[in-house]
Amino acid sequence: MKRVIIILSMLIIVVLNGKAQDIIVKTNAEEIKSKVLEVTQTEIKYKKFENLTGPTYSISKSETFMIKYENGIKDVFTIVKEKEAIQTTNTNASEDMNNQGKMDAQKYYKGKNCGAGGTLATALVISPLFGLIPALACSSTEPNDHNLNYPSSIAMKNTEYRNAYKNEAHDIKKKKIWKNFGIGSGIWLLAVLLSKR
Repeated sequence: MKRVIIILSMLIIVVLNGKAQDIIVKTNAEEIKSKVLEVTQTEIKYKKFENLTGPTYSISKSETFMIKYENGIKDVFTIVKEKEAIQTTNTNASEDMNNQGKMDAQKYYKGKNCGAGGTLATALVISPLFGLIPALACSSTEPNDHNLNYPSSIAMKNTEYRNAYKNEAHDIKKKKIWKNFGIGSGIWLLAVLLSKR
């Protein structure tokens, strides 16, 4: 029995170690299995996955296309040359930036100052008909840049990332506004029905 437990423990460790690695993808498509320790403005510090107790290595960000972390998150780096972003023709990179923009918007955009509170108040206090005015006006406009709450100004310089982030934030804003319009209208209608009894 003791032997079975030891074998199972070893198998679990092997399986977990096989998946618990970061992959640094260089601009020449070479992959480095690693454990990323630090990402600075100019370089990435890591340990080779095969030797986690060994020396710490570093690679320039300009040589790095992307880091795929063990938890599935990806960091895609935009190469900046003479203050102009070099756009990649790799469709996977565009898709990754697009997906990252959507995920970041879902995580960081909170719908601050989006007009949902005013829509709720108008539909609740005056009537749903008047509540339609702020609902339509607010939901048709994109969120202001200062309310986007994006995590990285560098990532926002990438066109795919910025467009995906802003579109997802706009969708979140619309959902929040129309949800509040529905709540306000429902409470208003319920109050009218109860007052006629």
